[in-house]
Amino acid sequence: MKPTRTKTGGDSAGSSDVRLVVASSVIGTTVEWYDFFLYGTAAGIVFNKLYFPGSDPFVGTLLSFATFALGFVARPVGGLIFGHLGDKFGRKKILVATMLIMGVATCLIGVLPSYGTIGSAAPILLVLLRLAQGVAVGGEWGGAVLMATEYAPPGKRGLYGSFPQIGLAIGLMLGTGVLAGLDAITSEAAFLAWGWRIAFLLSAVLVVVGLLVRVKIMETPAFRAMEQQEGASTVPALELVRDRTSLRHVLLGMGSRFTEGVAYNTWAVFVISYGTGTVHLDKQPLLVAVMIAAAVMVFFIPVFGRLSDRVGRRRIFVVGALTTMVLAIPTLAAVSTGNTVLITLSLVAVLGISYPVMYGPQAAFYAELFPVSRRCTGISVVYQLSGIVASGLTPLILAFLAGKAGTTGVVAYLAITAVISAVCALAIRQRDMFDDDVRSPHATATVSPGNA
Repeated sequence: MKPTRTKTGGDSAGSSDVRLVVASSVIGTTVEWYDFFLYGTAAGIVFNKLYFPGSDPFVGTLLSFATFALGFVARPVGGLIFGHLGDKFGRKKILVATMLIMGVATCLIGVLPSYGTIGSAAPILLVLLRLAQGVAVGGEWGGAVLMATEYAPPGKRGLYGSFPQIGLAIGLMLGTGVLAGLDAITSEAAFLAWGWRIAFLLSAVLVVVGLLVRVKIMETPAFRAMEQQEGASTVPALELVRDRTSLRHVLLGMGSRFTEGVAYNTWAVFVISYGTGTVHLDKQPLLVAVMIAAAVMVFFIPVFGRLSDRVGRRRIFVVGALTTMVLAIPTLAAVSTGNTVLITLSLVAVLGISYPVMYGPQAAFYAELFPVSRRCTGISVVYQLSGIVASGLTPLILAFLAGKAGTTGVVAYLAITAVISAVCALAIRQRDMFDDDVRSPHATATVSPGNA
């Protein structure tokens, strides 16, 4: 039986509405990623000294990155909670709540006393605030990318889905840029005492700006049409498990994301700790190099998102996974030289250009894995559950491998994850992908042109 289908592309909304949605998605994800990954940068240069002090710096760094990983453990919880709410009540309603949670948690980290002031309560509170960050970003990503992809005009879902992805690059650029600037204008003692805190407190300004834009947006045309035609899912997560295709897409989607999460956290988070701790470089040029790579990433994310509309998302994604793997060896070699120019150029290549080959089309790619009625839950589970290993544990795993096996262990891990992701992406069948049309949850999917 053919499903009843109602076209729900971005052409059903006014151009001003679409522009507002795009602005909201970019600003909102920028705030969320600035907050979330600011912690990751600070974990390797601040938290290991202020909240996990000890006689062995290596142990302090591992403990600091362990709390970084906890944020990723909390992300699936946020994904399930807010994904469920997003499929039941709409994408818009979950976005204000996630931004408030993230902003409050980040500001509280900025005023949290150190271990030397309140003892063991300091790392405990830091862990709790990191968990709150994880819940917030776990709910944010799914709602934000669906606001963009479900408003997208026909044939441009990859491009529009890439816009909220830009928030990751801008958030990284702002986070590393602010820390690099504060480090440059303060002494080492002043930076550890209070300088780094300014970066976290600035989140309050970003949150206010984001909320002012976000409250003005309307619900997506796709969700509104689905409500009128089918009604919202009762328990979207349960439907994911019961439906064979959806469950298959959850598992393959998680596998495909493995190397994307690993690549980002290798070259945006771990490389700073590796450069300062193992190679004994100054943190300033490393922060600047990552910031420059993030600026380049802002440009290339929509480039590859748009390219995926034309040549196919799976193909682009696989090329990105394999290219990022190949670039790992020269990038680590460049960091080991200590040459600032080589380090910057290599990070621009692997993080600024190669990584967006995966990250640009990712939002549209994963949105097309599920029907509208369980899409927010589906993509949130894929992105956030895989993030525990793919993202959260990466700095911890790589720090351990670097300490025990050097760059050989690091490169081997990156290669294994890239192969896993490429195989899983290719295993997703084109005929099972969903386009913009609203359909019965059990209907046969129509291949989107972007996946042909």
